Amino acid sequence: MKKFFARLFNAPWHPLALSAYAVLALLASNAGQVAPSAGLRALLASLTFGALVFLIVWLFFRQSHKAAFLTSLLLALFFTYGHAYIALAEEFPDAHYAIWLNLGWAALGLVFICWASRPQLTFVSATPTLNTVALALMLMAVTQMDFGLGRGSVHRLGAQNAPVEEGLTRPENPPDVYFFLMDSYARSDLLKSAYGFDNRAFDEALTERGFYVATCSQSNYVRTELSLGSSLNMQYLQDLDPAFSPESTKRKVLWDALKHNAVRYNFETLGYQTINFATGFDWLEIRDVNQFMSPPAITSGMSEFEGLFLRTTLARYAQDWGWVDPDYILGVGFRDRFTYIFNSVDEITQNPQPTFAYIHLISPHPPFVFDAEGNPTYPPDYWNKQRQYPADLYQKGYLNQVQNLNRNMLNAVDTILKNSATPPIIIIQSDHGPWLQTKEKRMRNYTALYFPGHADILYPTVTPVNVFRLVFDAYFGGKYDILKDVSYFSPVPKIYDFDEIKNPCVTGN
Repeated sequence: MKKFFARLFNAPWHPLALSAYAVLALLASNAGQVAPSAGLRALLASLTFGALVFLIVWLFFRQSHKAAFLTSLLLALFFTYGHAYIALAEEFPDAHYAIWLNLGWAALGLVFICWASRPQLTFVSATPTLNTVALALMLMAVTQMDFGLGRGSVHRLGAQNAPVEEGLTRPENPPDVYFFLMDSYARSDLLKSAYGFDNRAFDEALTERGFYVATCSQSNYVRTELSLGSSLNMQYLQDLDPAFSPESTKRKVLWDALKHNAVRYNFETLGYQTINFATGFDWLEIRDVNQFMSPPAITSGMSEFEGLFLRTTLARYAQDWGWVDPDYILGVGFRDRFTYIFNSVDEITQNPQPTFAYIHLISPHPPFVFDAEGNPTYPPDYWNKQRQYPADLYQKGYLNQVQNLNRNMLNAVDTILKNSATPPIIIIQSDHGPWLQTKEKRMRNYTALYFPGHADILYPTVTPVNVFRLVFDAYFGGKYDILKDVSYFSPVPKIYDFDEIKNPCVTGN
């Protein structure tokens, strides 16, 4: 065994390990945002590219250790170029950094070639060390990735103090439950004051269909993961798990609590079929539900992660040269998922079993991929060179998607109501308000509730933490207490360091 490892680490395979590390490190840095499986094609392409560079260099030197050494240096330049480009763009947005970066990388490449070309250098003794370092980097990246290997069974809870009730009862004709989460959708009064947009037509259309629109609703938290982690567990995070302490910056327990939440647990216990849709964000996707729905792979042939990987390498110039456009691919992916959800509403209403469908819409949240009529738009048209959103372009893209989403939501509601033998429960809610607003205004989320036979229990200042408590109490014999409606702001990275934000609608605030 000792001889085997000695031979293994004396073989010059570090260029391939570094090629793999470039993909694995990007997956690790985006853990929770993308599934590890999203990097498979990029990993294969990176390994193939590394092997090809090694072959070309070997044909020149005809010495494997020397060729491997130079290949690793050249690959390091190739795979770090995009990271350096992005860092300079953020630090010096108005400088002509690309020219100097190109000159610097070209000079380094020339130095590396001259160094490796010296006849007396074979680099044989350096190979074991380079192999060890490359392997360590790979292992470090893999250990930081989230493979979704949760503890316990599927029907479990992700938070220590999730408030489940074992005494819930399923009625004779159980209603289907649809939870539409419109990401970053603002309350109508904020749309009017911040953007001059009159959303009364949408409010009135929902009211005519029997919805209660909460005119003074606020989010409990200002970030999606916090808001959903709380609302789907019907509990404030401060009381949900010790992991959510003010000093912590970790999200693993939060994401697990979001995926394996108390609301889902209750419905599964009641014999409901659970449905979730792809969002493009791995930490938001509940893939172990009864029916996880995702559109077919986009026809462009490249995924969003692959586009991101391209931008972090020297191959980012493929976009400038017109060979490939990752930003176009980004738009296609978001449009495909959005359209697929609304095209699937009729299908999920036909489910013979009682259904709980959690439908997270990444809209009007950026990227902005639709105009007001639902036609495709190009995401970079709404950001600057640093891929940030100026206020005027954000408003334009945001209102476009609000109008497109409104029309689709009303069509979906009509389909659900028409196809439901038993009047369904429909929750239309946002996790928080729009970007680029004060922290107080970002709390002004949208809430519209269809509670057939129980509209009398609803009230204007309801917050997400209480919505499913009301559902289980009114329809399933629950004994949940209605919590005090409170909103909290927290900074990044200390996302659990909460400060209360008062609701101006409440007397005394």
